[in-house]
Order: sequence, then structure tokens, then C-alpha cells
Amino acid sequence: MTEIDNTAKARALCELFRPMPAETAISNLSTDVGLRQLDRHLLPVTVNSGLKPTCYLCCPSVAYIDYARDELRHFSEHLVLSAVLDGALKLGYPLIRAAGLDRQVQVNNWLLATNPIPDVTFEALQAATRAIVQEHPAHVVAWRSLNDYSDREAMQIFGKAGYSMYPARQIYMFDCSDTEPKIGRDERRDRALLDDSGFATVEPTEFRDDDFVRAQMLYQHLYLEKYTWLNPQYTADFMKAAHTGGILEFWGIGAGDGGLAGVIAFFDSGRTMTAPIVGYDATQPQEAGLYRMLMALAMKRARERKLLFNMSAGAASFKRNRGCIAALEYSAIYNAHLAPTARLAASLVRTILQRVGIPVLRSFEL
Repeated sequence: MTEIDNTAKARALCELFRPMPAETAISNLSTDVGLRQLDRHLLPVTVNSGLKPTCYLCCPSVAYIDYARDELRHFSEHLVLSAVLDGALKLGYPLIRAAGLDRQVQVNNWLLATNPIPDVTFEALQAATRAIVQEHPAHVVAWRSLNDYSDREAMQIFGKAGYSMYPARQIYMFDCSDTEPKIGRDERRDRALLDDSGFATVEPTEFRDDDFVRAQMLYQHLYLEKYTWLNPQYTADFMKAAHTGGILEFWGIGAGDGGLAGVIAFFDSGRTMTAPIVGYDATQPQEAGLYRMLMALAMKRARERKLLFNMSAGAASFKRNRGCIAALEYSAIYNAHLAPTARLAASLVRTILQRVGIPVLRSFEL
């Protein structure tokens, strides 16, 4: 299969932010968006000063500390334990600040939860890193979303180029890129539900302007209200522009009144697809199985296009029951040009993540 060329998508993403500040597109994000040529790839790049917290898409302190502190709401019945854990997590703020991790130039940042890594050579990566360091000598250089399932060779190249790997989260992969997995019982039931539910499939060409307003509402209920407002707060304007610009491909499940009961948006890169935007009508009974239908759409798409479906984190048992493989995701950080104190602080952050974070991620179905 030929690798997908994302040059047009990268230009479209950059153009999306020219007429509007980042906050207009993603309400809780502040960043500057540009482009960087790396070998044959044209990639989006974000630059952050680290002076104030922003969305975790560009801010490790939010990704590692704020997110973990927010998860402590699940320990509400254990007030003492919650207070102790919260106190321990707060100690991470000065450490990350000393490491300068929030002051970053992030390459291949599509402003999505998962940014599949393109094929990179050591020479191209090294040259791009040197150029970024010369332009931004006080910033770390960051890449998110490398994983130990599909990016083993890339991780070796990054290591050779002087990058260090920082564990991020446990994710799940549905791999149809080479050998198509057998359709299991749960996936077969999901497909049958999609076919027989009475809901209509809304294809990308059928999306109207008001569908993106509805899509924002459905996404907000699931990812923000149900989970956490720390997730990217995508606006209807961003969704429409990303769909029109070919960055995201929106699909939906239509309700009887002509509106959307569920929505899912796909991002393709290389031989990998992701679904960074998912939402469904929570007023529908759980037996309606809207989430199951959306995942059936996604898994069918992965099979038809012979792609690796990176299903991101969460819903672990659901994904395992449908044949997904667990993997650890990392961020690659280059900081060899920073002061020794900053490198030492960053090394301590990495050690904590390796010795505490990885065992936790491997022990629990997060």
C-alpha cells in the first residue's frame, strides 16, 4: 500500500489558523502553528513559550500532572489517599518547569490526541532538529505519539538522534495493514447492530453546516462533560474547516429526525488511521449501542483500506474484546542544547515516568 501524502493536509491545517487565533478553533488551546519540511514530508509544527498552561496537545505539565490530578475524582470515597496523591502530583510542577518541557517546538503536531509518526530517516531528523534548535535555542524539540508496536524502528532512529523517550499512556491497536484480523464475536455483533438498527449512515459528502454544530455538542458531552474538560475543546468551526480541508473525514449515524445521533472523524497518516473525534447522543438508551456502531464503522473502514487503526487510550476491555493489541505510547524529547540543570530535571521526570508510570500503565486497564 502506498503511504498517504499529507502535504495538502499540512498546508490546510496551517491555513486554518491564519485567519483565526488557536482559541477560536480549539477553545482551550494557545499555540502558534507553522510548517516544517522534513525530507519528503511537510509537517505542521507548533511553538509554545511555556509561560502559561494550555491544552495537553502542547503542554506536558497538563498531560502528565493536571490530567492525573483530574483522575483523582475517582478516589472521592478515599479522601486521605486522594489528598496524599494530589500532594505528590503537585510536586511535579516545579520539576517540569525546571526541565522546560512546556517551552517546546512540537513537530508533526496535528492538534489531535494521536499524531501518527511519518517515515523518517536519521539524516533528515538530525538536520531538522539542528535547524529547530538554532531557531529556538531555549525550547525543547518534541514529537508525540510514538508507540512500541508500530514505531519500534522510528524510536531507534530518534534515540540515535539524541532524543529521549517519555512514557505517556497505554493505547490499543487494531492492525489491518498486513494481515486482516479474524472477525470476532463482538465485532460481528457490532456490525449486525449497525446494519439492523434502523439508524442511517451519514457519509462524508452528506455533512451539512448544522451537522458540525451537532457534532461539537455530541463530542463535548462525551469527551469534555463525561470525561474531562482538559481534553481538546474542538469547536464547530474547527470541525467544519478540518473536514472541508481534507484533514479529518467525518462520518455519522443519523437519527430519525434528520439530525446526528453519533459522529466520528478519522485522520489518516501513512498506513495508520485514528479517530480523534467521537460523540453520541447520551439521551438514547444504552441498548441502542451508538458507540458500538461508531466503532463498527471505524473497524470496517480499517479493514477495507488495510490500515492500522490506532484506537488511542480508554475503553480497554471493549477494545481487547475486539482483537486490539495493547501498546505503550511515548513522547520523544530533544534537550541536549539546554542547560545542565534543565537536562537533569528532565532526566528525573523521565525516570519517574519509567519507574512509576510504566508499571501502572501495564498493571491497569486505563
